[in-house]
Amino acid sequence: MTLAIFIGLFALVSGLGFVASRWRRPDTMAHLDEWGLGGRNFGTWISWFLIGGDLYTAYTFVAVPALVFGAGAMGFFAVPYTVVVYPLVFLVLIRLWSVSREHGYVTPADFVRGRFGSPGLALAVAVTGIVATMPYIALQLVGIEAVLKSMGITGHWPIIVAFGILAAYTYQSGLRAPALIAFVKDILIYVVILVAVIYIPSQLGGWGSIFDAADAKFAKSPNPNDGILLNASNQLQYVTLAFGSALALFLYPHSVTGVLAARDRNVIKRNMSALPAYSLLLGLIALLGYMAIAADVGPVGKDSNTIVPQLFDKMFPDWFTGVAFAAIGIGALVPAAIMSIAAANLFTRNIYKEYLNRAATPAQEASVSKVTSLVVKVGAVLCILLLEPQFSIDLQLIGGVIILQTLPAVGLGLFTRWFHRAGLIAGWAAGLAAGLWMLYQIPGANGRLHFGGSAFPLSQLGLDTKVTIYAGLLAVTVNLLVAAIATLLLRGRVPDGADATEPAHYEEAAATVSAGRASR
Repeated sequence: MTLAIFIGLFALVSGLGFVASRWRRPDTMAHLDEWGLGGRNFGTWISWFLIGGDLYTAYTFVAVPALVFGAGAMGFFAVPYTVVVYPLVFLVLIRLWSVSREHGYVTPADFVRGRFGSPGLALAVAVTGIVATMPYIALQLVGIEAVLKSMGITGHWPIIVAFGILAAYTYQSGLRAPALIAFVKDILIYVVILVAVIYIPSQLGGWGSIFDAADAKFAKSPNPNDGILLNASNQLQYVTLAFGSALALFLYPHSVTGVLAARDRNVIKRNMSALPAYSLLLGLIALLGYMAIAADVGPVGKDSNTIVPQLFDKMFPDWFTGVAFAAIGIGALVPAAIMSIAAANLFTRNIYKEYLNRAATPAQEASVSKVTSLVVKVGAVLCILLLEPQFSIDLQLIGGVIILQTLPAVGLGLFTRWFHRAGLIAGWAAGLAAGLWMLYQIPGANGRLHFGGSAFPLSQLGLDTKVTIYAGLLAVTVNLLVAAIATLLLRGRVPDGADATEPAHYEEAAATVSAGRASR
């Protein structure tokens, strides 16, 4: 029964993906505004489900409680980072929406190209976005694989079939597909989690018993950082990881795609006010890790990502287990679709049109973006086929360090034109080099010596301490210092790029048609 319900719900959302091409159907889908941004006309409710479905992925519902199960309090870093991110990016996103609507920008690199008059800097931002997004798409497969393993299905063929279906309806319907599916996905997730946090504790003796069981497990752990409370060694890592992740979240191209699809600035404002509701849900999801300890649930083999599916399988009746498994599986489809669209838009606008075919028509852009989205999905599947799932999770942490290096150009660029374009490129290169060097120094599981996460030991800098810090925050600090120094050295000596934007373009509250938009 579990498998039948899972397949039935999966088939339902797949059908919605294909039907979505007729939902709010425009005169033509042969334009990136339509295929890649849903016509830039999504209202408050659609945007709320779309952005929430984009940011809270299958990885969130699988890996966060798995980390809590394995390490305890450290796994809750995702809760404060989603709490602080919305007020942090409130002003950033409405300014990005306004200037993008005024000039017809589709990607963050489009904005950088216009703001700093630098195709080279735009290329750096585009490549960074694509590279950081690829492992994120692969991670959606981890969630589906965890569910399949818990149902006793082995091999990679179901993943290939699922992403083949995803590729087909994304190719046909563009951003409208994940926008429509997000309604089903989010409703399922809310129902499953609310039932879980009420029903499962009642079967395990209450929350007191759950926390006692978790405390007893971590007391026996050989790792002194494991526990239901943080300690002196991991508090700095916790704080910097939460803050750095908050800075990085809306730099990801798929996050920007969901925002640019909104109808007006007020939609963005309302969503930044309402999206913290997902943070409450995330806190409840994290607690599933402690429930799994109390329920004496173990992973399938050595795959810790199966902890939540195994918990559901043990505690729920078969029919509701099928619903819960479907919620996790469908939770992978929405962000995977948006991520592949965002990566494809970056390639089309900032590589293909900039360097391969400057005279590309809107129809050609849409066609190239569709094909590229297929290639991106194939690359994500290959990540899972060729790499260990644990290594893929480490790649996501590495991706956060990488995408954070676009902060000076994209995030600060929305407020200031002070940085020189060459200085920003120098800072980006220095930050990326520093970040990769630090990541190389971090050991991982299974005896791996390098690229084992994002917790950089300060002892590597010659300090006599066991404290670790989020590598991304150190790297972006290097980025900003180099960019500032280079700007001071280059100012007045090397010509800077022209700014295609004006102050008023960042404050537009409704869509306006300018010469820039008319010519796109």
